Amino acid sequence: MGLSGISIWQLLIVLAIVVMLFGTKRLRTLGGDLGSMIKGFKNSMSSEESKKEEEEAQKALDSKNLDQKATAASPTPTTDKVDQNNTKV
Repeated sequence: MGLSGISIWQLLIVLAIVVMLFGTKRLRTLGGDLGSMIKGFKNSMSSEESKKEEEEAQKALDSKNLDQKATAASPTPTTDKVDQNNTKV
């Protein structure tokens, strides 16, 4: 018994019929096309992931720069002492 009640001999007979119908050349090109399709899919998935990582890194860098600009732009409190007439002491 093979896969779900199908014996190895039945699989071989089906394979032989498929080869006779389509021929080895067409099956070879079909396999090559399928392989290139899978390769293209993997490449597009990895490029999508790298784009997302770049966007996240850019957002983190932008928010860090904004925090630094806000800190630099905020007025620093002065430590000069002033009396009641607003003159420095």
